[in-house]
Amino acid sequence: MQQIIQSMHAKADPIGIIEEIQGPVVDIVCDRLPPLHQALFCIFDHEYYPFEVYLHLDAHRVRVIALHPTGGLKRHLPVFDSGGPLRIPVTPDCLGRMLDMFGAPLDGGPSLNTGEMRNIIAPPALLAESVPAEGILETGIKVIDLLCPFIKGGKTGLFGGAGVGKTVLIMEFMHAVVSLHQGVSVFAGLGERIREGHELWHEMQDAGVMPRTLMMFGQMDESPGVRFRVGLSALTYAEYLRDTMSKEVLLLMDNVFRFVQAGSEISGLLGRMPATVGYQPTLMSEVAELQERIISTRGGDITAVEAVYVPADDMTDPAVSTILSHLDTTVILSRSQAAKGIYPTVDPLQSSSKMMDRIFLGDRHYIVAENVREHLARYQELEDIIAMLGLEALSEKDRRIVMRARKLQRYLSQPFHVMTSHTGIQGVSVKLGQTLTDCEAFLRGDYDTVPEEQCYMRGSMQADV
Repeated sequence: MQQIIQSMHAKADPIGIIEEIQGPVVDIVCDRLPPLHQALFCIFDHEYYPFEVYLHLDAHRVRVIALHPTGGLKRHLPVFDSGGPLRIPVTPDCLGRMLDMFGAPLDGGPSLNTGEMRNIIAPPALLAESVPAEGILETGIKVIDLLCPFIKGGKTGLFGGAGVGKTVLIMEFMHAVVSLHQGVSVFAGLGERIREGHELWHEMQDAGVMPRTLMMFGQMDESPGVRFRVGLSALTYAEYLRDTMSKEVLLLMDNVFRFVQAGSEISGLLGRMPATVGYQPTLMSEVAELQERIISTRGGDITAVEAVYVPADDMTDPAVSTILSHLDTTVILSRSQAAKGIYPTVDPLQSSSKMMDRIFLGDRHYIVAENVREHLARYQELEDIIAMLGLEALSEKDRRIVMRARKLQRYLSQPFHVMTSHTGIQGVSVKLGQTLTDCEAFLRGDYDTVPEEQCYMRGSMQADV
């Protein structure tokens, strides 16, 4: 950490002194006013304390947010100007590493040796250089590829409450991109629990995908300034890998809601008046600053998968609604699916994609997806009648739909590679073409005589049926 910050601030100039400290908020009296979002720092007892400017209080004072615990700091310490905004070192050697927001190692390895530094706050790629969505990014996960496909170069949100499997799904996506597409993954832990980050790092190593993965963490016990900016640091690395390696880059963020929470903390610390439901008044612009940089260019693609915690399972929450407006694909993870033992817990009726279009997907995929969705929707409508009067009360046609829908529901469950060590069940990937073939067979009635349990937690139906 010290080496990186020293290299960042080799040409630092003194700019003022600390006037007041209130937790992570520090007021500084300056000889000259630095611009907003300038990186400042001070040195005390051989420790480096980086700051980011957020507010001009008057002609000689600025208010900054500390990116390091402020215990030990005191008034009248000299503050230095770094000469620019927050910067991180970028290099192809970042793959296989676990770093903090500043690009410093968290895995006990050596510091990144590089001469190139990039600002973490940057404008998005020029509109003339961006390219539109080209097709589907196959994940090998049946329910995702069939009903809410990922768009290559698009943004996907995984929405769900606590404990419904968001992190497990993200781990499987990382495995899919590395193994199926030979791409690279950048994982951003926004306000992650230290325990979860440690477990995820080891699971990525055990799954064999760490050599083509970069992991960045802004941990839950760190300053809100770190939790607020670690997403931009990870995005800066993703842009670098896109521009220099021209590969499929998968950017994973867990959890974007904690990014919003960190922004809300900072807003309160700066004394801004809260807006809707207590969120910061700058909510929309802060989310847009992050989301609008996730874009594909002629040099390569960035496909984003973002886990979003849903407070009290309320999809109308302002933070959730704001994030939702930027996404191409919405994957809703449901507690009712988990209660039925269907994993992944994707709700096939609420999940959707803006690209669920006959022209984009092709006739075959579109027709099969719509028929599967119709069967599952009809089954959901009839569940109350079945519970009260029994299956015998239904017409022959409805009984047939319910039977096939139940098998389709179980068929869309799947064991994951990254959970093999926990469940003892070997993970499987299923190509989209095979998923469509299996679903067509279900809809035709080819598997009407197959017991439901034989459709559960497996890959293709062609394997041994």
